[in-house]
Amino acid sequence: MSYWWLILGMTVLTFLMRYSLFAWPNLRFPPVVRQGLHYVPTSVLTAIVVPGMLLPDGQTWQVSWHNAYLLAGVAAIAIAALSRNLLATIGGGLAVFFLLRWAMGQI
Repeated sequence: MSYWWLILGMTVLTFLMRYSLFAWPNLRFPPVVRQGLHYVPTSVLTAIVVPGMLLPDGQTWQVSWHNAYLLAGVAAIAIAALSRNLLATIGGGLAVFFLLRWAMGQI
């Protein structure tokens, strides 16, 4: 039963946080807060992707040349830095990932 209270509490907090921006539309953040908010998408995406690259099985660190997830992630970072194109980054990263998995005999 405590899970339901947790879910309900999280729902209420999420609603109140999002509704507050509509309830007070003239609310302005200080420049420091606005500057900090620019880094939120990058940090959230990093927090989601990096554990998958470094812990592909979810339990042990795999920082080696035999980790296709890590190598494809590094390749995707390089493609993104060179091309600045989202579609090229996604397509190139996936192509490198599947080629590495095929070459390593993991497919």
